[in-house]
Amino acid sequence: MDKTITRFNSLNAMKADEYRAWQRLPGRERIRAVMDLNLDLYALKGRAVDAPRLQRTVVSLQRRTS
Repeated sequence: MDKTITRFNSLNAMKADEYRAWQRLPGRERIRAVMDLNLDLYALKGRAVDAPRLQRTVVSLQRRTS
């Protein structure tokens, strides 16, 4: 883990650097980070990770060819 401290002149410069840092990560690492944040949020709220959720149904429709 990089422990470099960077000083920014503005909030916009800091946000731009943070955005570039996230964009450098592969998609799977970004998804993993989101999952970790969700798990941390569940822990902070004292909720079970396997809480009931809305169920999604996948439907495939075939269009008629004309």
